[in-house]
Amino acid sequence: MPAARVEYIAPWWVVWLHSVPHLGLRLQPVDSTFRPRDESYQESLLLLGLVAAVGLGLNLVLLAAYLVCACCCRQDDAVQIKRPRSCCVTWTAVVAALLCCAAVGAGFYGNSEANDGVYQLLYALDNANHTFSGIDVLVSGTTQKMQVDLEQHLARLGEIFAARGDYLQTLKFLHQTAGSIIVQMAGVPAWTEVTEELTDLANQTSYVEYYRWLAYLLLFILDLVLCLLACLGLAKRSRCLLASMLSCGVLALLLSWTSLAADAAVAVGTSDFCAAPDTFILNVTEGRVRPEVTRYYLYCSQSASSPFQQALTVFQRSLTAMQIQVAGLLQFAAPRFPTAEKDLLGIQLLLNSSESSLHQLTALLDCRGLHKDYLDALGGICYDGLEGLLYLSLFSLLAALAFSIMTCLGPGAWKHCARRDRDYDDIDDDDPFNPQARRIAAHNPPRGQLRSFCSYSSGLGSQGSLHPTQTISNAPVSEYMNQAALFGGNPRYENVPLIGRGSPPPTETSETQVRSLGGEDPLEKEMATHSNILAWRTPRTEEPGGL
Repeated sequence: MPAARVEYIAPWWVVWLHSVPHLGLRLQPVDSTFRPRDESYQESLLLLGLVAAVGLGLNLVLLAAYLVCACCCRQDDAVQIKRPRSCCVTWTAVVAALLCCAAVGAGFYGNSEANDGVYQLLYALDNANHTFSGIDVLVSGTTQKMQVDLEQHLARLGEIFAARGDYLQTLKFLHQTAGSIIVQMAGVPAWTEVTEELTDLANQTSYVEYYRWLAYLLLFILDLVLCLLACLGLAKRSRCLLASMLSCGVLALLLSWTSLAADAAVAVGTSDFCAAPDTFILNVTEGRVRPEVTRYYLYCSQSASSPFQQALTVFQRSLTAMQIQVAGLLQFAAPRFPTAEKDLLGIQLLLNSSESSLHQLTALLDCRGLHKDYLDALGGICYDGLEGLLYLSLFSLLAALAFSIMTCLGPGAWKHCARRDRDYDDIDDDDPFNPQARRIAAHNPPRGQLRSFCSYSSGLGSQGSLHPTQTISNAPVSEYMNQAALFGGNPRYENVPLIGRGSPPPTETSETQVRSLGGEDPLEKEMATHSNILAWRTPRTEEPGGL
């Protein structure tokens, strides 16, 4: 038959965390045995939290030094290259966002694992409480039956069998046997105090775990929102979003280091318990429960005998002897004393119910049930719970690193947003495709459109007469000029006459060469004449002091 006990083996992270040096506030060595009520042990765990606080201080000092250097040691804007600088800020922000997402992912997994471990502990405590309560109920019920109910039946039968000495001797034997059962039941420990303590522990653990889980969930949401604000601030070049992200990022940095301090202290303390849980339970139950009973449930070895084996054996034998005596009285005394039959049947029913209680009590007192609950509680604390705390510590470190990087990006991102309005300075204001020019044209009413110096009538093949004194034609704007007016809102460079614009002569195309070979177009000839007349009549301005 295989052994009932499943050996508990501490995982490697328990051994690693238990090997962390335990020092007091004066840096003196402290025993690493789990003693939560000892002041020196509490100081050693508090020192771990102070180490995290020192890390927070160094982090803030380094961030402050970097920000001061970044703000005071600015390079000349003319020397800076805009595109590589912006690209560096963007990619660094992407790396920080990925770190933040990885931290939140590890945090969600760790929070879930820690919550599962705690609820596994609570489930094991509830099962243990149910077992202890059942033992107390069965023991108290059996004692009540033997002391009160059986005594009442025996008293009435004593009055009925007063004339028969042999029947009275049987009743006396029943009374003595019931007394021995009461004595054996008194040897079973009362678990009322233990049950109350376990109930209080379960309630406090459930209360703390609920708010711990909720606090971490809110912290995860805060980190994700800040990461989103950083991305939106860089994408939209919004100083408001960046300022909000930086101010809340410092708060998230403080919360990350605080959670790291709490997780580190709780993880080391839990590992100290998981390294030797049997020793701690033996020390706690000392003086309340007999040591052999505690060891019986902690180790549950098949070779070890149950401390309740003798009491249960005596209980079983006493019940068997009492049932034999009652059956004899029913067979021989009931026909002679009919009034005694009711009490004899009552005693027989009481003994049968006591035998049923004996079987239930034997099952509850067996070590396998409580030992399984004990192993389940250890698995919840030392495996799932402690593993979750390690992942939460990883989350705190990654989140602190991510928000430190985001804070360092503050000056660069701020200058990146400050160049938003200066990005258009390098674009020609006369460019009709300039977005800034289109915005200006949308707010300013369009001016009168300038017509070109030449026009054509709408009729096909007809030509208008020349008016040398009129330099602006009333003809409609050409298709390309309409497109310029559509994009820019105000035709500027395209509507200036070629004479004033000084554009180079158009290059001859193959079509022009073919047309020149075939003959002169009368329309082009007239346009050339018109241009010569305008050039002759337009006064030419000379430079001062010119010839």
